[in-house]
Amino acid sequence: MPKRLFGVLVPLALMVFQGAVVAQDGASDANTIEEPNQHILELQQRVTEMQKRYDAEIRVLKERIDRKATESEGQETKPEIQSLRDLAKAEAAKETAAEKEPVEQTFTSGALGLQALNPEISVTGDFLFSYSPDATSDPSSDFNFRNLGVHLESWLDPYSRFKSAVSFHEEEARLGEGYITLYNVSEDLNLTLGKFRQQFGVVNRWHKHGLEQVDFPLALRKIFGEGGLNQTGLSLDWMMPPAGDSSQQLTFQVTDGSNDRLFDENDRNRPSLLAYYKNYQDLSKDTYLAWGCSGLLGWNDEWDIPGGTEQSSKVTTVLGADLSVLWEPTEKMRYRNVEWRSEVYLLNKRLLAPDGTGADNINAWGLYSYLQSKVSRTVDIGIRGDFYVPDTKGYADFSGSLSPLAVTSDSPYIRQVGPYITWWQSPFVKFRLEYDYSDSKGIDNPEHVVWLQCVFAAGPHKHERY
Repeated sequence: MPKRLFGVLVPLALMVFQGAVVAQDGASDANTIEEPNQHILELQQRVTEMQKRYDAEIRVLKERIDRKATESEGQETKPEIQSLRDLAKAEAAKETAAEKEPVEQTFTSGALGLQALNPEISVTGDFLFSYSPDATSDPSSDFNFRNLGVHLESWLDPYSRFKSAVSFHEEEARLGEGYITLYNVSEDLNLTLGKFRQQFGVVNRWHKHGLEQVDFPLALRKIFGEGGLNQTGLSLDWMMPPAGDSSQQLTFQVTDGSNDRLFDENDRNRPSLLAYYKNYQDLSKDTYLAWGCSGLLGWNDEWDIPGGTEQSSKVTTVLGADLSVLWEPTEKMRYRNVEWRSEVYLLNKRLLAPDGTGADNINAWGLYSYLQSKVSRTVDIGIRGDFYVPDTKGYADFSGSLSPLAVTSDSPYIRQVGPYITWWQSPFVKFRLEYDYSDSKGIDNPEHVVWLQCVFAAGPHKHERY
């Protein structure tokens, strides 16, 4: 109890007590005067003891309160609002310090990003040196910059891709390929529009700088021409559902019948049709087998015969089959492999004989097969065999020439064998040494030719085959 309260209660109690004593004195004896004094002394003593006791209790309570307050000060956390205020002050101090630091200002233009829209550009060069010791009309040796190719590629949007190849030669420049491919126009179906090397067999689709040998196989060059089958139109590529463990692909192409070797008499420019079926399967984790069947159908309608020209629609067909086997150990695929590839071609061309004897057929066929092995990371060795048989027609040289599809001699043929070695100096430069020996009858072909080839590529696509 506070001291002020005792200071008020004690005098008040004395006054009441004295009043009671005075009132009592009026009714009591005079001899009782000492008794009140004694009571007063006792009362004062009790009050004093009570005050001491209460003072002691108050002091103890005060000490406890002070001790509790001291302990809570170390554990007390700042109110949330105060904490936020302190955090804001700290961030403001950082921003002020950052503003005072010198900052280099850089100016950029979004127009510079437009270069990403430019197509990817690659350049390939194909340089040849040939030596033929038994040449007749051709020189015995020759340097030939066969082709300088400029290749452009670009994604036009997420669904369309553009590719082109322009060939520059010493005398001319011409468009090799230029097409756009639309992906997934339907489920597992791609559409290609433009000028492209057609998918007849395997190697006809490749560019010359991407071949495994110096040039295309003999049979392909004799039937389709030196440049192979390359026309303008559309192509549908369908990834068919798997057949067991095999994957299947079907290609259907409609192109203008512009190939000079097959459709030189196609005056109405009727389109040619091509179909190619491919089957692929893994024989093991290191070996795969691929085979395919090809068919080409076209028309010719204008014929030079004695006395003028005659209109008559005749069908030309070419059939083909191919087989490829590759063994490549997974652990050493950069250093070892063995590849075997073969193709066969069958031609049937219906025509009006230029000597005026009427309708006739030209039949020619050929094949090739090569075996190649990677013996190190940079060296490939291989050997290719070619065989081609043209038809025999007495009118082959009557008006113009049907050679090499038909010749006048009996039992004509060409057979050739050519070993080769390829050294990859880097992924961008390769050198090839090849020796071709041929034996022929009824059709001219050099017997011995030594080739030295250098192929180089500048750009992101290196030696892409197509």
